Amino acid sequence: MSLIAELKRRNVFRVAAAYLTLGWIVTEVTSTVAPMLHLPEWVAPVVLWIGVIGFPFVLLFSWIYELTPEGLKKESEVDRTQSVTHHTARKLDYVVIALLVFAIALAAFHEFRPAARRVTVVASAQPDAAPEPKIDRSVAVLPFADMSAGKDQEYFADGISEEVLNLLAKVPQLRVIARTSSFSFKGREADIAEIAHKLNVANVLEGSVRTSGDKVRITAQLIRASDSSHMWSETYDRQLTDVFAVQDEIAAAVVEQLKVTLLDAPPKARKTDPKAYALYLQGRELEYQYSPQSLEQAIALYRQALAIDGSYAPAWDRLSVAYFGQVDLAALTPVRGVELMRDATGKALAADPTYAPAYGHAAMPEAFIERKYDAAARHVEQGFALDPTNLEIISVASSLARRLGRLELAIELGEYVASRDPVNVDAYDNLGLAYRYAGQLDKSIAAYRTLLSLSPEAGWEHTALGFVLLQKGDVDSALEEFEKEPVECFRLGGLAAAYRRLGRNAESDAATAEVVGKCAGKKPFSAAGLLASRGDVDGAFAMLEKAAEINDLDLGAIVTFPAFDGMRDDPRWLPFMRKLGLAPEQLDAIRLDVKVPQ
Repeated sequence: MSLIAELKRRNVFRVAAAYLTLGWIVTEVTSTVAPMLHLPEWVAPVVLWIGVIGFPFVLLFSWIYELTPEGLKKESEVDRTQSVTHHTARKLDYVVIALLVFAIALAAFHEFRPAARRVTVVASAQPDAAPEPKIDRSVAVLPFADMSAGKDQEYFADGISEEVLNLLAKVPQLRVIARTSSFSFKGREADIAEIAHKLNVANVLEGSVRTSGDKVRITAQLIRASDSSHMWSETYDRQLTDVFAVQDEIAAAVVEQLKVTLLDAPPKARKTDPKAYALYLQGRELEYQYSPQSLEQAIALYRQALAIDGSYAPAWDRLSVAYFGQVDLAALTPVRGVELMRDATGKALAADPTYAPAYGHAAMPEAFIERKYDAAARHVEQGFALDPTNLEIISVASSLARRLGRLELAIELGEYVASRDPVNVDAYDNLGLAYRYAGQLDKSIAAYRTLLSLSPEAGWEHTALGFVLLQKGDVDSALEEFEKEPVECFRLGGLAAAYRRLGRNAESDAATAEVVGKCAGKKPFSAAGLLASRGDVDGAFAMLEKAAEINDLDLGAIVTFPAFDGMRDDPRWLPFMRKLGLAPEQLDAIRLDVKVPQ
């Protein structure tokens, strides 16, 4: 028998026909379905190559084996008189015919599909039209690259990208990652997919800025993280005076690409003199460095900007925040700081009563320095009414709720901030405190460990984690954390508490004496907590009186601070709390009507 005749007898040709037809169908279906499922572009080619590689193996298999009533057997083991290849051939003919019919139908579908698409688009306005596929409307705005010849416009490039971020954040339907997290990847080697994964977003906006004289070129592109495809890109060549319009156009393009339907007018950038704007952006870049020197420089630049345009509300607002930073770093006294902050936010709101961030920042001296919680709550509510998704306002509201003892609200607001600013250490610090005070110790530990993974050298955080572990009863782990604390006063306080729990009383007494001797002058509240935890109630009250006298900024935590739980029944406690304005009936009278954004 000839080779051709033997190939026919063993149904090799029929198997080849069935395989090729089936392969064509699978390839066509894959190329159609893959884009609908947002599968990577390499899926269709891989399916095709698998089919090509498998073809010779299928032919070899059909040559070697024969399908018998008893199952598969090697052809050499089958008696020719008992062979049923002719019956198998008939079945394979039916299979090939069925596959060909399906292939023809699929080809016809592809041929007429464009017309069907046109009908669908026209019909999409009808009430019973099929809904569009759901789009993930989450986006991170990365710092734009400085492409200027002198590489000296980084502050300007960062400022442009942050302004676009702020505009997008005002659109309620978008989930926009905050600046702290988006800018954390600046100068690091990371691709779009990695950044999107860490920030938990589906889309990334990046770009570049090039300035030359009074001209600016801004390039922006919106990238889908799943396949790194460009959804939109544009280059703008404009005068510096047009930079605000460009910001508006970029934000509008992103909103359009993510299929957002705006119920109100789209947000617009606030305009000012280009020279004032450049000074403002330089000041903001220095402010973020958060040192006494950089804050002083930032304040000088903000004032230069305001000398050009005294009605520019953002500059007045950031001036207030810079003053608060000086108080926090002990570069400015609380009394003078409050005076300067109140003046700056007052002028910001006088220039623009609708500028929401200024209300949140107006609440900061009242909430964190003066303990005027009722006034702080009114400012926070006004900010929420204007911009309910502003993370700075929500952060202030969360901290204020914690100081009022409303821990459930504090946690809900804090979790919202962390979800939109996932690498912001302050967000996890606030959450860690709220969880601890609410007795959710495991969540508090997780928050602090996340924080320390982001900033291993952060001051106070090892101590904060250590006290949660101590509260849970894990003394050995707590001691390890206290030993890692870089700030001496916090480290000594933690060690004193851990040594006492371990029965190392002499070491505990020595560490406590060091805390009182070295740290009580600047941090009497922390010393009071340590003494209270040791049962020294009289010493703790003496330190609390000193904290009230110097207006220790940590005193606002006293309402829920666990170290003082053993003192709350002391007859001296309520009079002291009333003097601070923090007695239960005083706090209950304060309204804080804010809700977590949906």
